[in-house]
Amino acid sequence: INAEYMGASVASSGDGSIFVRFDVELVHEESPKKVFFVVEIKPEWAPLGAQRFLELVESKFFDNCRFFRALKGFMAQFGIASDPKVSSYWRKKAIPDDPVVVSNDRGYLTYAMAGKNTRTSQLFINFKSNAFLDKQKFAPFGRVVEGMTSAIDSVYTGYGEGGNGKGTDGKGPNQNMINNKGEPYLQELFPKLSIIRSAVVLKNYTPPAEFN
Repeated sequence: INAEYMGASVASSGDGSIFVRFDVELVHEESPKKVFFVVEIKPEWAPLGAQRFLELVESKFFDNCRFFRALKGFMAQFGIASDPKVSSYWRKKAIPDDPVVVSNDRGYLTYAMAGKNTRTSQLFINFKSNAFLDKQKFAPFGRVVEGMTSAIDSVYTGYGEGGNGKGTDGKGPNQNMINNKGEPYLQELFPKLSIIRSAVVLKNYTPPAEFN
């Protein structure tokens, strides 16, 4: 892990953990609501996944991208950039798999993937324990330590699973269309999807005593 982040982690926790804050806008509310959540990145769980995630944060990849696939009772997925050119760049940079060393528990952060060694930028946060994903080699590399209830549990799930992408079948957006058209496509057809406004490494942060 980059020494800059290791310095930040020592200031934060002293055990190698790195904390990242996400500011989110819940635009489906009658009055759009601003919330945040903090994830604790654990490089010892999945070092390759942690390193890629921090590269994405440093490049501001997550700024203004949406939770495009949020399935109630399962997970909330994000990680397609608002700019198609940015998405295209990172899709070509797949990383090798990390072994699974912890389970996909509630609030745990994991890469979405389409098979062996296909992780790039898409991530999901588990709404509940999804231990069945462990055997499918989905390796968590972090966990939400603050804002699980106020932010993650509150992201918009109304569109459900992805569909034809035209907004005519009662389902959510098509991932290929997001990749090709970016934010204008989502704003036009799926405007209620919750938006990540920023993601930044916290250099001085003490997590709450209890998971929330």
